[in-house]
Amino acid sequence: MAQEQGDPGAHVRVGGKQRSNPTPKAGRNLPAATAVGVGMLVCVLGGLLLLPLGFVLIVTAFAVFGVWEVFRALETTGTRLPIVPVMTGTVAMPAAAYFGGPESLLFAILLSSVATLIWRSLEGAAGSARSIFAGVFTLAWIPFLISFAVLPLHTFVGETPVGLWPGGVVPAGAWQIATLLLLVVANDTFGYLVGASLGKHPMAPKISPKKSWEGFAGSIAGATAVGVLAAVFLLDKPWWVGVALAVGMVAAATAGDLSESMVKRELGIKDMSSILPGHGGVMDRLDSIVFACPVAFILYSVFAGV
Repeated sequence: MAQEQGDPGAHVRVGGKQRSNPTPKAGRNLPAATAVGVGMLVCVLGGLLLLPLGFVLIVTAFAVFGVWEVFRALETTGTRLPIVPVMTGTVAMPAAAYFGGPESLLFAILLSSVATLIWRSLEGAAGSARSIFAGVFTLAWIPFLISFAVLPLHTFVGETPVGLWPGGVVPAGAWQIATLLLLVVANDTFGYLVGASLGKHPMAPKISPKKSWEGFAGSIAGATAVGVLAAVFLLDKPWWVGVALAVGMVAAATAGDLSESMVKRELGIKDMSSILPGHGGVMDRLDSIVFACPVAFILYSVFAGV
């Protein structure tokens, strides 16, 4: 089996015949990645628009899987994450955001951090500082940041019965979250397509060699188009709000992507896991979203009166 390296249109010779290689130079199995990505987006948007508590459970599940991947990755370096208090805080934070709002979310991460400190201190002094730091860092990185995706739904908790939204009307907060998700998907999709075909100038070669300035420009252009349409048709806002949201989401998503790449490089791993075909691990999909969620919450608050 021979393959031409570095060619996005490379072919694999099998039995004297050439077959297209589904894994282009950007490193993904494109059919598998597309199928998994579309399936995840449908499940998340379906839960968001039809069953709000279902969306909270989906967010919690993603956070739990992400924390578990970080726990396993840290173990390879000899760092033992205090998994019991960290996982308890991971489950609690999205629920706190949904039922209690920002104040409850802040209280939840504070309580989880203190619990992590006490739990690990009781296990002994050896390696405790590194373990505590890793636990608090993981709590802040994954469940705390991703819980901002739930906050726009908090206003409607008292009005929402178990099941569909009251009167079949989807509230503004749900459309805000849907727009956030669409912008993150647009960032990843257009950045990948443009970067894989035109990318020549690495953005951060020492951290993520495959991320290029051309791909970043593609992300901005694609997300801007999606943002303008979403602002007008989903958010009932002026078109320029969509542009501001797109730029903010792409900047945050790119920072999140580079941050996770830096963590993986420090740990000496390529992907957090292989649970998602064509994508790697759950954290390899959440890296953009976790940074985008708080930025989106801030921008929606700024543009609330527009």
